[in-house]
This record gives sequence, structure tokens and C-alpha cells, in this order.
Amino acid sequence: MGVGRFVYTPILPLMHAQVGLSAGAGANLATANYVGYLVGALAGTFLPRLVRSAAVLRGGLLALVASLAAMPLTHSTTVWLLLRLGAGAFSALIFVIAASSLLSHLREHPAHLPGWAFGGVGAGIALSGLLVLVLRTVGTWQAAWWASAALAAALTLAAWGLRPEPAHRTASVASGTRVRTSGPRTHRWFGALFASYTLEGIGYIIAGTFLVAAIEQTSPGWIGSGAWVLVGLAAIPSSAVWAWLGRRWSRPDLLMAALGVQAVGIALPALVGGVAAALISAVLFGSTFIGVSTLALAAGAHLRFPRAVALLTAGYSVGQILGPLVAAPLLRHGYHQALILASAVVLAAALAALILRIGFPHHMPTPGHPARRSEPTPGRPLASLDAAEAQAAE
Repeated sequence: MGVGRFVYTPILPLMHAQVGLSAGAGANLATANYVGYLVGALAGTFLPRLVRSAAVLRGGLLALVASLAAMPLTHSTTVWLLLRLGAGAFSALIFVIAASSLLSHLREHPAHLPGWAFGGVGAGIALSGLLVLVLRTVGTWQAAWWASAALAAALTLAAWGLRPEPAHRTASVASGTRVRTSGPRTHRWFGALFASYTLEGIGYIIAGTFLVAAIEQTSPGWIGSGAWVLVGLAAIPSSAVWAWLGRRWSRPDLLMAALGVQAVGIALPALVGGVAAALISAVLFGSTFIGVSTLALAAGAHLRFPRAVALLTAGYSVGQILGPLVAAPLLRHGYHQALILASAVVLAAALAALILRIGFPHHMPTPGHPARRSEPTPGRPLASLDAAEAQAAE
């Protein structure tokens, strides 16, 4: 999923230089991918049988590989749009199935173990970035797409035996979700959380799409692709690290901190420039974007707002669709203004998280066990993510 969804970012500068793809068309291709991801995520949410189907998982893996291999076979922007739309939908289905299976089979294990597994997204980003970094000096944009398809095919073979979540697990999780929806009214906090997470979707995806192209405007060509490798490497341990930090701080505090760090990282290449700023930016961005999703969705589940995770995922996905569209008018002047916009939006998300932490109900009564605490406070580890929180690594 990390390869299929995110390899477009390091290949985009090659398509600009070798195919003459305009900045606006590049943004449209990114938007198509995010629309497809929303469609796939909704399909996995409202058609639970898909999440339990090994055939759907394997079909999605093969279709994702095919969508990558087909990109260099045409110069039609319309076909590219359809291929990236499909890649987004297949990526979402693969992730929902894999994450649900992961959390089902590791339910009794420590919380950091699923966190490390979510780092597979970061590993896919790093591997595909390294691949493009090597090929950019000896190959073409077509070679980059074909090589990424070959990499995705190899990973598909490794993932072929993954067992989807058993049906009885899904039923118990659904029943547990209904139980958790009871409790005090939490509309005020959920509203702040929803605003914060939707804004994060807008800001993060602008950087996630255009960071490499922005860095390459003012740095040697290899720096952009190298920075994207660093993004992936930093993302690998991020979910587990943020879970570990939850032993000492609450989710609203960590969410605000992660968003603040991410805003700084996104702005660095535009405000400072140079190789050091680009590499630091990559580390800060990669180490926060998966962690923010983990924290936000876990906080939503903790609040027990009806259909909290589904609503947050929808807001985040809509934000991803809006991001490239909002940034598109700025791209005629290069990518730096788009990064400044993205940083400002993520900073606004951090301010919304600041509102979230005011009076946040850290102790939510568990039905039948009023004294049990369900939100970690300093010194208490984060609880294991449940299946409803599985979409945290999107």
C-alpha cells in the first residue's frame, strides 16, 4: 500500500521534466487518487464482507500492481486519472483488510506491536523512494513506474498468505462498538477533534504530494528523492513511538504536539531552503503523519461519539481531496507557496487540538464498570487499537 499509493510523489518531478506534465495536471492526478481512496475506505466500512475476504485482498493486490504497470503505457492524462483513481481504491481496501486482520490476530499483544506493523506503510514509501532515487540517474519516468510495479509485485507475493479478520471477531468488535457509544455527551470535544483532523487531511496531503517537487526546485535533484526515502524511514517506527509516548501524556496533548512539529517540518523547505532544511523537514513530516492519524482516531473512539471513527475518516478523506485543489492556484508560482499554505493549515489543526484538550474527559466510565478508566493518562500506556481504529495509518 505504501508503494502503490505514495510512489507517485517521487515520480512526479520526472513526469514534469520528461513528459511535460503541468503542475495543475499533477494536482488532478493526486486528487483522483484521494477520491479513489475515499471510495475504497467507504466500501470497506459499509460492506464488511469485503474486509473478511481473502479473494478481495488478493484481487486488490494484483489490481494495484496492474495500475502501476499500466501508467507508462500511455500519455493520456484521462487514462492516468482513471489508473490513479483505481490505485487509491485498491490501496484503501488492502489497508482496511490488512489492518483489520492485524489487529484481530494481535489483539492480546502489546499496543506497540500493531504500531510497528503499521510502519509497513513507511517501509513502502522508503523502498519506492529509494528505487526512484536510483533510477532517476539511469532511467526514465516509465522505468520508475515499471520498477515500482515490480517492487509491489514482490511485496504482493510476501503478503499473499495474509489471513483476513475472522467473521466472529468482526461481530464481537461491532457489538463492542455499540456498547462504547454510551456515556456522557462529548459533542464539543468531538467537534474540535473533527475540525482538527479534517484540517490535517488538507495540510498533510499538500506536503505529501508536492514535498519532493518543492525540494528539487532549490536543491540538487537527488535531494528530493532522498528526502522522500527519509520520510518513509521516519514513518516506520512513528506509530509505535507515539504509542510509547502515550504512557506519559494524554492523546490531546500528543496530538497538538505532533501537529505543531509537522507544521514546522512542512514549512522548512519553503522558509529556509538548502539540503539540511530539506532533510530535517522529511524526518519531521515522516515521523508525525501516521502518528497524528493514530492519535486522532483513538481519541475519537475514546469519546464514544456515534460513528466517530467513520466520521473522522470521512472528514480526513475529504480533506485529502480538497488539499491539491486548494493548492493548485498557487502552483503557477512554484511549490513553496503551497507548502506555506499546508503548514498554516496544519497549524490551524494544532490550534483546534488545543481547544480539544480544554476539559477533555480523560476518564470515561465503562458501562457496567463506572470506575474503570478508558483514556490513558500520564504513566498509563495507550490501550491497544481496536478494529475500528484500524484506519489510523491511512
